[in-house]
Amino acid sequence: MIRALFLAPLAAVLVIFALSNRDPIQVRFWPFDFAWEAPLSLVVLGLAALAFLLGAFTAWAAALPARRRARQLEKAGRLLETEIDSLKAEATARREGMA
Repeated sequence: MIRALFLAPLAAVLVIFALSNRDPIQVRFWPFDFAWEAPLSLVVLGLAALAFLLGAFTAWAAALPARRRARQLEKAGRLLETEIDSLKAEATARREGMA
């Protein structure tokens, strides 16, 4: 519900932007002899989407070492819990054997 409250105005702004900027522009890629004609809104929104994806990939890649370390710590924690359980069982067996 809250997500829709934030996404609806954003979608409205994007639609208004796209409808207001339908003028065709020519996009050239400098070292290459390549030109592409597209609506201004498509170029701007496409570049924004590309920048978002690049930023998301960079954040994901930067978090890889932390996620790897978390997996290692989880594995160590499980091993320690197993060892604690076996030591508790051993201590209980000793107490029962002494009684």
